[in-house]
Amino acid sequence: MTSDPTPPPPAEPPLQPTYDPWTGLPPADAPPTERFPVPPAASPFSAPPATAQFSAPPAPQSVVAVQIGEIMVTPPVIRTPAGVLPLTGASWHVVDYWQKEEKVATWALVCAILGFFCLTVFSLLFLLIKETRHHGTVQITVTNGGHQYVARIPVFDQFQVQQINNQVNYARSLSVG
Repeated sequence: MTSDPTPPPPAEPPLQPTYDPWTGLPPADAPPTERFPVPPAASPFSAPPATAQFSAPPAPQSVVAVQIGEIMVTPPVIRTPAGVLPLTGASWHVVDYWQKEEKVATWALVCAILGFFCLTVFSLLFLLIKETRHHGTVQITVTNGGHQYVARIPVFDQFQVQQINNQVNYARSLSVG
C-alpha cells in the first residue's frame, strides 16, 4: 500500500446566508440558526467610518423672526413664495374682510321636523331661530420698491385677527431699522 502524496481536498466552509441589502437580515428561508445572527458590519444602516472626510458645514440659515401666513421675515430679507424682498424700507398694510353668515340652526330644524307631528303650527316657529357665524380673511400686503406681495389668511375669530396684527406690527418695527 502506497500512500498518496496529495492531501485530501479541504472541506468546504458552510454557506452563509446572503443578507438583504435594505433590511440587513438573512432571507426567511434560511435555517433558524442563521436567521437571527448578528447583522454584518457593512449594513446600509451602519454609520460611516470615523475617518470619513466631510465637506465644510453649510452656512447657517437665518432665523425666522416672524412668520405671517406664507411670508417669512428673516432679517435682513422677507421671504415669500414669489421671491425675496429686502426688509429695510418695506411697508406693510393689513385689511380684514369679515363676512356674517346667518342660517337656520341645525337643532332648530330637527325640532321643527319632530314637532310637526305634535304641534303643527307652533313647531314652525323653530324655523325662525337663526345661527350667526362670522368668518373672513385678513389680507397682508408687503411692498418694497417696485415689488409687492399679497397674502390672504383665513380667520374665524377676532383673536386670530389681533394676533396677525401684532405679528405685522413686529415686522413693521423690523423694517424701520
